[in-house]
Amino acid sequence: MSTRALPWSRQAWRDYGYLCLQFLLCPLAFTYVVLVPSLGAGLLVTAVGLFAAGGLVLGARGWAAMYRGFDAALLRSEVVSPPPFVRPRGFWRTLGAMLFDGTGWRALLYMFIVFPLALVSWIVSTVWLAVGLGGLTYWIWWWSLPYQTMSDGTRHHGFSITNGDWYWFVDTPFRQFLMVLLGVAFLFMWALLTRGFAKLFAALGHALLGPTAGSIRVAELRRQRAVAVEDADVKLRRIERDLHDGTQARLVTLAMQIGEARETLPASPETAQAAALLESAHTSAKDALTELREIVRGIHPPALDAGIGIAIKTLAARSALPVTVEVAPGVDAAPIAPAISSIAYYAISELLANVVKHAGATRAIVVVDRPADDHGAETLRISVTDDGRGGAQVLAGTPGLGGTGLAGIAERVASVDGSLGITSPAGGPTVVAITLPIAVR
Repeated sequence: MSTRALPWSRQAWRDYGYLCLQFLLCPLAFTYVVLVPSLGAGLLVTAVGLFAAGGLVLGARGWAAMYRGFDAALLRSEVVSPPPFVRPRGFWRTLGAMLFDGTGWRALLYMFIVFPLALVSWIVSTVWLAVGLGGLTYWIWWWSLPYQTMSDGTRHHGFSITNGDWYWFVDTPFRQFLMVLLGVAFLFMWALLTRGFAKLFAALGHALLGPTAGSIRVAELRRQRAVAVEDADVKLRRIERDLHDGTQARLVTLAMQIGEARETLPASPETAQAAALLESAHTSAKDALTELREIVRGIHPPALDAGIGIAIKTLAARSALPVTVEVAPGVDAAPIAPAISSIAYYAISELLANVVKHAGATRAIVVVDRPADDHGAETLRISVTDDGRGGAQVLAGTPGLGGTGLAGIAERVASVDGSLGITSPAGGPTVVAITLPIAVR
């Protein structure tokens, strides 16, 4: 027999305390469960009412967190918390996500099943405990029971078993000793029963209050994706540093040496061909150096080291169109994940390039701020507006992550759980709104 199933063990009494808590809470929990469908049915015709029902479904997550705390503190049964609710964008999508939140409904199912189980388990456990303690201490208080007069005129008091004229009283030392033994047996049975009920509650908690295999897989994939995004950004920074400090520096040295060789070459008909080759090599080296600088700037713009606000203003200054940049105060006050800064920079760069190439616009406006989302978490919000011809859209089947155009921007933004919205009626103006988290999740 496990020491946890002994009547004098701490775990046995913790288990009983847990059953008492479940017994006290089960009427409230069951009322909450009944309220969800009844409120939803009564307010079905109103969207606001459905939001109230959806709020109750999400509220069941709070009940689940409370039950997980009880399991951990009293049953020593750790139940992993499921992934938090992520509110999608859009009114109807939000309503649907609330009403059909799987974690909330599994918590409601737990509360529904717990109602009869809590009643039965507490009553059975309490009866066994009362009988066990009563039998164990019977020899102390038996004398206080009232006297009973039998049919033969004798008077007895104490616990009795009667059947017509037959009777049996526990009023002798030996019979009291048997009552003590019976009480001890009931206490051992009480501990076993209570441990069994506790294990049943623990199993139910693991089945309904924890994450499902699918949600665990989704959370792990999101974690792996975040790691991959951050790792890719680190590798790009390393490549940029190696090209800037190594290849670019050597190419500059090569161009200077070719230039010096060309200048020191004596002018004569015999050296004219060599001079022409050196001139061509010098020009090619300078062109390669210019292209390499553009590649380095594309991998990781140095301006990003000074903050996203400075980088965007630098980018706008190099644009072929007049670009107005409005950066809200405090955008660079708190750190932004490097991967997020890079995605924001490349998105704006690609959008401004599209404005120049395709929009037929005369000017563009870039607005950057850091509002809080619906959950109070900071976000980086970017808006690019142009006065062009409009009609911009994300074309399906275009190149994926790392590609150009709106499809490439959309996939870059989606890789960190950001969002992209486009408003581009015919005739313009075109407004592209991007929302990014401050950190890679």
